[in-house]
Amino acid sequence: MDSITMPVLQVLLLAIMFLAILVEVKTGGTGAGIMFGLVAAVVFWGSQYVKGAADLFQIGLFLGGILCIVVEMLLPTVGLLAGVGVAAMLYSLVMALGGNLAAVAVLIFALVAAVGVFALIVNQLPSSRLWKRFVLKDQSTAKRGYVSAVEKPHLIGERGRVLTELRPSGSALLAGHPVDVVSEGTFIAKGELVQVVEVQGSRVVVRRVEQLQEAKGKPHPQQ
Repeated sequence: MDSITMPVLQVLLLAIMFLAILVEVKTGGTGAGIMFGLVAAVVFWGSQYVKGAADLFQIGLFLGGILCIVVEMLLPTVGLLAGVGVAAMLYSLVMALGGNLAAVAVLIFALVAAVGVFALIVNQLPSSRLWKRFVLKDQSTAKRGYVSAVEKPHLIGERGRVLTELRPSGSALLAGHPVDVVSEGTFIAKGELVQVVEVQGSRVVVRRVEQLQEAKGKPHPQQ
């Protein structure tokens, strides 16, 4: 029973510590999860130290990692200290758990549990400067001048000369400006006169003017 309970308890304590750190990074050290994290850390490291599985160096390394994260939250750096702090904490925890594959497995289970709970509550927490540096907030919207495709419905019916051979895509001079166009599947040589027959988003479809005239002049079959 004890061999089963200990790993479960270790996963729970580590998950609480990781969740507390994530909450503090998200909120900027408001103390929302620090109490639970401190209690879990004291219980974990105290039990490991009493059993002889952890030493003062590992405990100091863990505390140093936390200090790096705290400094990162207070100072406008590029995130280097946070990375060093996380690495130091993970290394100290793995060593305290035995430094083997079982220790890595316990750590992974705890991380997955903490991230899962954090994902459920992240939108309810305020965002710190550190969190905003890690999470991309900008969006390419039309209000900010970003457009996925410029529609050109005003070109329908416009005539112009082909600037490059259409095989079937190329460019043509329409309304005094070069425009990327595509023919209706037929080859159109450079310099020929074309007319815009369809516009779908940024796709401008043209047809040779002679073809249009032939289509208009073709007699209808008698009934």
